[in-house]
Amino acid sequence: MAEGMKMRAALNGDVAEVKVLMSHPMESGLRKDAKTDKLVPALFINSVIATLNGKAIIDAQWGSAISKNPFLGFKVKGVKAGDKIGINAVDNTGAKFDGEVAVA
Repeated sequence: MAEGMKMRAALNGDVAEVKVLMSHPMESGLRKDAKTDKLVPALFINSVIATLNGKAIIDAQWGSAISKNPFLGFKVKGVKAGDKIGINAVDNTGAKFDGEVAVA
């Protein structure tokens, strides 16, 4: 699902500011469908791992309270131009998606 993820990593000195926008519906499992009046099944990202050149730098556990199309922003120190920032995410159905960006 790399096409559903937009990533940027801008370098300022030795600190990279990383911005990630993930395209995901993020359903809590508590909302009712207006047409059928049945609960919409839960569908949410529950694991996000950020890597720098393949080494994990963030390991986050998310839940159903995260909004639709979540945004993740963070800064990484000790980075140089050309380093690779990666994001690996898994939702509660087991679907995996990822993205990677070179620091510019």
